[in-house]
Formats: sequence, C-alpha cells, structure tokens
Amino acid sequence: MVRVRFAPSPTGYLHIGSARTALFNWVYARRYGGAFLLRIEDTDRVRSEDRFLEEIMTDLAWLGIDWDEEPIRQSARFDVYRAAAETIVSAGKGYREGEAYIFKMEGGRTIALDDMIHGTVSFNTDDIKDQVMIKSDGSPAYNFCCVVDDAYLKITHIIRGDDHLSNTPKQILFYEALGLTPPRFGHMPLIMGADGAKLSKRHGGVSVEEYKREGFLPEALVNYLLLLGWSPGGDREIIALDEAVKVFDMKGMTGVQAKFDLQKLRWMNGEYIARKTPAELLPYVKKQMADAGKAVPADELLLKVIGLYKIRIKTVSELLPMTDYFFGDDYAVEEQGVAKHLTAPESKEILRDFAARLEKLGDFTHAAIEASCRAMADERKLKGGAIIHPTRVAISGKTTGAGLFEMMEVLGRETVLARMRKAAQG
Repeated sequence: MVRVRFAPSPTGYLHIGSARTALFNWVYARRYGGAFLLRIEDTDRVRSEDRFLEEIMTDLAWLGIDWDEEPIRQSARFDVYRAAAETIVSAGKGYREGEAYIFKMEGGRTIALDDMIHGTVSFNTDDIKDQVMIKSDGSPAYNFCCVVDDAYLKITHIIRGDDHLSNTPKQILFYEALGLTPPRFGHMPLIMGADGAKLSKRHGGVSVEEYKREGFLPEALVNYLLLLGWSPGGDREIIALDEAVKVFDMKGMTGVQAKFDLQKLRWMNGEYIARKTPAELLPYVKKQMADAGKAVPADELLLKVIGLYKIRIKTVSELLPMTDYFFGDDYAVEEQGVAKHLTAPESKEILRDFAARLEKLGDFTHAAIEASCRAMADERKLKGGAIIHPTRVAISGKTTGAGLFEMMEVLGRETVLARMRKAAQG
C-alpha cells in the first residue's frame, strides 16, 4: 500500500511551498487508496513552538488535507536515533567524535536515483563528505533521523521539493547501512516568483495564513497550487480537489520550475467566489468583518449584499470597502466622485425630485425604483445617467458598484431618502 508523509517544522507558519508539498503527497495517497502521515520535525528545541504546530495543522485542515494515524514528533525519539547510530558505528560503518556519531562515507561509488519526476539522477560519493548522524548535543542530524522515521512509518514514496535532491544520496546510504530498502523519490521543482527569483514577500504572501486573512478561498488556493507543477490535461484550469484525486498521475508532473503568479491566483479565486452561493460565502464574510473589528450585521442583510457583489470581487476582503455604506452612515466617500456628481445645482434639484417620487412608491423594489427613474428621465428629457450617477454617489459615496436599483432596494426607502436629501442640501 502507498504510504506517504508530510514533515512540517513548527518553527513558523505553513509556507505556501510546504502546503503544495503536503497537497501532492495527500493527492497521491488518496489516488491510490494509501495513507498520508504527518511527521513533526521539532528537533530544534529553541525555535519549535506548539502554537506554530497548531496553526500548521489548522491550515492543512482548512485546505482540505486530512491525515491518517497519529502524527509522530521527532523530539520524542532521540533515544531511537541514538540506538540506530550506535548500530551503524558497531557495524564499522561509522565512528565517534566525542558525543557525536559520524557516518563514514565510502568513496568511489555512484548512487543512481530513479526519480519519479526527473528520471535517472546520479551522484558520486566522492563529492559527499562523512555525515553526522547524532550531533554533539545529542540531537539528530536531519538526513539521518528522517530515514529512521520514514522506515519506522513504512513510507513507500517521498514527494518533496528539489531543494532536497542533494540530500537523497546521503539518505539512500543510510537506508543501506541500516539494512533497509529505500522508498521511491520524486522531487518537484520549487515555486518561484513571477520574475523567476525565489518566492518571497515581494511576490505576495508566503504563508497560507496570509492568504486566509486576505480572503482567498481554500478551494481556489488548492486548485492553484495543484497547477504549479502538474497538469490535469486538456488545458483544464478549474479542478476541484476530489476530481484531482480521480485523475492524478505523476506523469503529469513537470520538471520545470513553477512560477507563482498572484494575479492568476486572484482570477481563480474570483471564479470560485462567483460560483458560490451567498450562503456559502457568508461564513467567510462574517469572519472578515469580525477580524476587522466591524460589527457583523444580520445574516439577511449580508446575504443580500453578497449576492449583489460576489461577481465583482477577487477576494473576500475586497467586499468590505466596496459595501461599507450598507452597514451604517460612517462609510468612505470618494471625494472626486462627490465633487463631480453632486456640486452642480441641477444635480441637487434632480436628487430632490427623484426622492419625492420614491417616497410615493407603493413597493420599494428595484423594478419599481427603476421604472420611476425611467419615467422621470422621459418627463424631463434627461439621460438616465443624469439621475443614476448623482443618486449612486449620494447613497453610497462611490461612483461604481452593483446595480443602483438593486442597491437601493437593499438599503431600504428610509436610508435612501435620508441620504439623497442630505446630499441635495449639501
């Protein structure tokens, strides 16, 4: 059975590149009915913190990545690593330097790796120095303890970033020294910025947490990460995680470096937002408002606002500044827009006339409001924009937005009339 693992280090938040590694391991395991395991690399006792581990596991779950079996923590296995190192030294394949255990490198050998992504990759042991297994402070070296752990977990396939490729021959030698069969390895090209440089803050967020705060949906982020190094075929770009599991094949992985394009991710997120119902988006919007310290209004109002604006936003966080006028009179006003549409005397007179007509409407629905507007324009021989533009600015403080008449219906007659009359007096 396929058994893969993800090995996060709880010294910081979940990096976007690490999330991609976890994702591909998870998809591979689920594709073949295998197990996806977690191994916590917390040997750095100074920098490792439980709060980071909790955040990493929360982010994995948020992305839809679940795991099998109980995670193991390297910090609890120091005695296991020391015992394995003593076995190697006792067999004459290593030596002691004080409290440290060192693996003796055999020169003149070629280590050939059949990489699942890159194909055959060869290494010469003459280029590799003796390897530390246990450091003088008693902590294990990375390349050694991960081999001991992967063997213990019965890992069959290791899918990870290209930055680990140079570690692989060292790990293969440790497997041999312990009398173990190495798993299959597959090394994915690293995620780079759009400019080809290593992904960093200047390219956008580098942790999953940052994208959560910005209002990206987990389905969109997962979809985008899947396309960084893999193609489902047929120029397909929108693919759900459960569908990816059905069609995933390592042959679709590319050995070319993947470039992280924030604008492409924003487009994809907008596609997912537009396809969701207001009810599905409601929890994300409420969390955004709460996190921003805003009073969260009734669900009924929020659902209407989301319905009006979900096709206009790329992230959930964009909704709040666009729609602040629905939730009280303390909203941002576009100064230039106000000056353009409300300073002319005829604009103020138009607002007074339109408000008077709206006050007499039987039903304050968008259809009735629009009919009143069109009738007024016909009577006064005005273009619709002469009424629509000053009205929009008067009730929202903005020159653009959702359909004006739908906005007015959601705001309600009392609020609309009060704002129109206030603008007409200003």
